[in-house]
Amino acid sequence: MASINGNAGNPERAGQAGASQLLINPYARNSGMAGSNSARVRGLEAQFLNIAGTAFTRKTEVMFNRTVWLQGTDIFINSFGLTQGIGETGTIGFGVMAINAGKIEITTEDQPEGGLGTYNPTFQNISLSYAKMFSDNIYGGINFKILNEQIPNVNARGIAIDAGIQYHTGKNNQMHIGIALKNWGPKMSYKGDGLSRQTSVKYGSGYQLTVNNRSGAFELPALVNIGTSYDLYLMKDSSGVSKKHRVSLNATYTSNSFTYDNYLFGVEYSWKDILMFRGGLYTEKYIFDAENRRTAMTGPCGGVTFEIPFNERKSTFGLDYSYRATNPFSGIHSFGFRMNL
Repeated sequence: MASINGNAGNPERAGQAGASQLLINPYARNSGMAGSNSARVRGLEAQFLNIAGTAFTRKTEVMFNRTVWLQGTDIFINSFGLTQGIGETGTIGFGVMAINAGKIEITTEDQPEGGLGTYNPTFQNISLSYAKMFSDNIYGGINFKILNEQIPNVNARGIAIDAGIQYHTGKNNQMHIGIALKNWGPKMSYKGDGLSRQTSVKYGSGYQLTVNNRSGAFELPALVNIGTSYDLYLMKDSSGVSKKHRVSLNATYTSNSFTYDNYLFGVEYSWKDILMFRGGLYTEKYIFDAENRRTAMTGPCGGVTFEIPFNERKSTFGLDYSYRATNPFSGIHSFGFRMNL
């Protein structure tokens, strides 16, 4: 017998990819479990972890989230969208994530101290998805994303594709397995007037010349999520199982193309799907070594949800919150609400 170690990703390429906003989890529910529930995630949030999970929306779901990113930096992330069931097995989804990075002072080589006003960088991801329930156990989906990054005189635009599948099995569908490919697409590059400059040419009487600089293309941060989840029901009734008290154990392995791979763990306790508490742990190489850590995340996270029905059709209204510990800065706070109609 023989064995060999295989390591996915390439840490030496860290920093060589662009569009890193694709790696930011803007949703309060699954970020409270460090994104470990890629095998069990459902609804619009599945557009980030595993698009197959949107197929669970059979009617209409509307969601809005606001994230205070690395509190103290004045960076805010707004995300909103909806999923809508179509036919007996299909679901379409629309989602938008926009980053407000605040105002930045305009500087030039001649005026490095500023005084020329400010500008606002813009980062936007727009997602259009379709998912389908192929059977009672198998769900799959595909997601198309339009990416936009810009400042007033330079911009970069691109597209990316996600695809995923979930398999649910067991006597009460307690076992969940999911695989998703994310952020696959062509290279992007920056274009615009900001890459050109005026220079003087001393020839004869001299004249002004405009020089255009080309921007190198960059790749997208493609990754693969492989996750599993198991539901424990803590009480029994006449049917043999009561879903009044549920504990879900989640784990996801993320193979990143341009940085360290991630190992994500999480747990969720649910009482009647009305009150839910979550905890999680984000890990990667050197995550607990402050000197060599390559991320602001320090590992722990947690969250809570309160969701109540409000009519005879069992429509629900939910409030979500999550916290992710960071160093430096004062953590990441996410707030959200959703309506299932």
